[in-house]
Amino acid sequence: MADQNHELRKAGLKVTLPRVKILQILENAPDQHHLSAEDVYKALLEAGEDVGLATVYRVLTQFESAGLVIRHNFDGGHAVFEISQEEHHDHMVCLESGEIIEFFDETIERRQQEIAEEHDFELVDHALVLYVRPKGSKATRQENIKK
Repeated sequence: MADQNHELRKAGLKVTLPRVKILQILENAPDQHHLSAEDVYKALLEAGEDVGLATVYRVLTQFESAGLVIRHNFDGGHAVFEISQEEHHDHMVCLESGEIIEFFDETIERRQQEIAEEHDFELVDHALVLYVRPKGSKATRQENIKK
């Protein structure tokens, strides 16, 4: 809990029990820390914590403003949050399971930089999301039949 208190203070936020509990849930989340506000709320309920859904939304918004978390709005889904990380990564979202896979590829990163420079721009930031489905899935086979 001391780690969470330090992180909250460093981000300029007052240390409150709901903030500490929500930060703990995000830091200890499986599946690479991509949780919706509802996921966080359910985890709090399961842990016996008395924190309302509106508080969860408010705290996540505060965390985002303070740079503790990043909000992602992947197509077709609701917002999910992950702890901010120093190292950059991109995402793949499985259209069938909703699973979010993080990845980093040096070639992609280099090529994006080159493209920006070719157009006389400086790359400041980017977000790459690949929407995928398992090979051989039913939806993939139906799309191939239509071709």
